[in-house]
Amino acid sequence: MDHDPLRRGIAEFVGTFTLIFIGAGSILTLTTLFLPAISGPQAQGVYGGLTLVAVAFAHGLAIAVMVSAVGHISGGHFNPAITLGFVVTRRIAPGLAVVYWSMQFAGATAAAALLRWFFDARTRQLTNLGAPGLGGGIDHWQGLVIELILTFFLVWVVFATAVDPGGTFKSIAGLGIGLTITLDIFMGGPLTGAAMNPARAFGPELIARHWTDAWVWYVGPVVGAVLAALAYDWLYLRPPRPLPVGPPETGVIEPRPGETAVN
Repeated sequence: MDHDPLRRGIAEFVGTFTLIFIGAGSILTLTTLFLPAISGPQAQGVYGGLTLVAVAFAHGLAIAVMVSAVGHISGGHFNPAITLGFVVTRRIAPGLAVVYWSMQFAGATAAAALLRWFFDARTRQLTNLGAPGLGGGIDHWQGLVIELILTFFLVWVVFATAVDPGGTFKSIAGLGIGLTITLDIFMGGPLTGAAMNPARAFGPELIARHWTDAWVWYVGPVVGAVLAALAYDWLYLRPPRPLPVGPPETGVIEPRPGETAVN
């Protein structure tokens, strides 16, 4: 992995830019395509189903491709909550984490600014520039828990595939992480937008000036990421203690050369 903060930061900028440009952009594009055909509740239901599948795969493929492309440079976080998970498990220096966070939010903002330029005012207003929002019947507490759980899944998979030495980073980590985002959006997209990522929320919210219940998409992912990172690290990544050893009368095995007993 590259150890130059600037080079790693630029990789995070490009990856996060891609997520917002493709993910939020797919929402805007599909709205432009389908809006003229929507004339009633039935048509709106068909539109919602089609866009959910397309948006889920747009986000998932964007992450799968970019993690595979630059994961060897920066680790492929593209998400401030994931970076925080690495901080709390001491897998990234705080100073480098600040670089990551800065570039992630900058990449998200730059992508959202370009989307604002590309699409007309009506499309931007209908979609809030692709910013996540709470669905009908979902209050902010329910939204918070949904985002927390979805982000927990995501960070758990990141640690299992890209952090765990026994994982599959070199072969399918990008695919596994991308598909986790896709399946999360299948469930949570209509309920909260399934952002799972403060940067994914921040860019469109800032440019569209849409901050309704915005805290849900910061607190939920942060808590979910920290819980998943700490749980996976504690359960599977801490070095195991050596087996107890001692003389035969204790009923345990004598130490072999190079082994020490547990005090």
